[in-house]
Amino acid sequence: MPNQLPQRVDLEGQLEAWFAQQGWQPFAFQRQVWAAMAQGRSGLLHATTGSGKTYAVWLGALLRSALRKTETLAATSAPASAPAPTGAQVLWLTPMRALAADTARALQAPLQALAPGWRLGQRTGDTTAAERARQDRRLPQALVTTPESLSLLLTREQAPTVLGSVHTVLVDEWHELIGNKRGVQVQLALARLRHFNPDLVVWGLSATLGNLEEAMATLLPVAAADAGDAERSRTVSAPPPCLVQGQAPKVLQIDTLLPVQPGRFSWAGHLGAQMCQPVVDEIEKSGTTLVFTNTRSQAEIWYQLLLQHRPDWAGLIALHHGSLDKGVREWVELGLKEGRLKAVVATSSLDLGVDFLPVQRVLQIGSAKGVARLLQRAGRSGHAPGRASRVTLVPTHTLELVEAAAARRAALAGDVEARRSPEKPLDVLVQHLVTVGLGGGFAAGDVAVDNGFMAPALLQELRSTYAYRHLSDSEFLWALTFVAQGGASLGAYPEFHRLQKVDGAWRVPDRQIARRHR
Repeated sequence: MPNQLPQRVDLEGQLEAWFAQQGWQPFAFQRQVWAAMAQGRSGLLHATTGSGKTYAVWLGALLRSALRKTETLAATSAPASAPAPTGAQVLWLTPMRALAADTARALQAPLQALAPGWRLGQRTGDTTAAERARQDRRLPQALVTTPESLSLLLTREQAPTVLGSVHTVLVDEWHELIGNKRGVQVQLALARLRHFNPDLVVWGLSATLGNLEEAMATLLPVAAADAGDAERSRTVSAPPPCLVQGQAPKVLQIDTLLPVQPGRFSWAGHLGAQMCQPVVDEIEKSGTTLVFTNTRSQAEIWYQLLLQHRPDWAGLIALHHGSLDKGVREWVELGLKEGRLKAVVATSSLDLGVDFLPVQRVLQIGSAKGVARLLQRAGRSGHAPGRASRVTLVPTHTLELVEAAAARRAALAGDVEARRSPEKPLDVLVQHLVTVGLGGGFAAGDVAVDNGFMAPALLQELRSTYAYRHLSDSEFLWALTFVAQGGASLGAYPEFHRLQKVDGAWRVPDRQIARRHR
């Protein structure tokens, strides 16, 4: 395809030009991601928080879309001025709905220059009914969504058509999902999307992972189980995956806030109220500060403690956690972005991804519960390339003084915990079978565990995921029996007969069951 090379060079030049307009210079790892995605390669991008991961994969996705359009126009002899493709092209998966709005703002910035005609939407629990109805008529070209909302999209009867145009999926904060069942839900959804489009490209983003190769493997299709080492085997037709390590310079400062009288410090307790005055003093002499706690109750208590010590801070400090009303959360996030708030007491609701440039300082009340979480929270300050990040550990009792020293040593040494996918969670599997049954159904096959077993194509699709690569025939049969007949215990209850054979395929014909599942 020599005639397409100049066009590709021009497209990459547009990316460089857009960066220059912002006063930025692309990092080498960003160019590496763009090149890999242009070649149709999937992969994992691991880089420090605030180093530019978002635009590395997002602009790579736009480049891939432009190249696909160029190839289509060349094949059909259509004019170069043809309109932008319709339907969903790129999905951005975020682990938290609170991140969706901030992510969408960042993704929207380059669209006018690099993808005119594209529409960007959000699909989460916060999306209004009117916007959902609009999306049901036609999905935007780019959609920011969560694993749960994507699974709901897969339950639509037209899912193969509606989502068949998706060619790129970007999974943000993969370290937050990989180690739990929501990550397994993502793996199953990706396998379904690959069934619709075998050329699907998937990229994960993370800043705090210790097992990078394994983390990348969980996002990619595993070859047939008899191909030797299933954990590392890949389908022959797919281009080799690409692990990219971002090397943008980042200064990380970790220190500990000591009690006034260490000899009289408590040996137990978790609220840390005795450290309130030192925390107030640190906030007073700092710029905008995030105060992280590990539970919502602790966040509520610390918010009240700060107000009791400094009543004049009313309106200048705020509280943020997932149980608050959407409007309150958005007000707090906007206040952080604009630098109007002195401090915000938060839980993990502000751990991930949100870009708050004015934040200069992070305080962690109590144990960070892991090196990865400590690094993630530290990255909320100085959230930009070249800016230093600072986190101060605030122990709530004496033993946490020792833990703080150990956490600091491990973090500075880069000794981050490994996170691994759960193995074959059958509860997630049975829900997914119903999802697929709703989303167009799947061929029945000859389901019988004996020498004549002929597995339906869905079984091979399930085995292509990392979590279910060792799924046995009998385990699949158990799951299918459970959703079709209620298993050995619930067969007498019609509401547990969720799947039925209709014209040689397993489907969900009962609307009430479908509504309950969704």
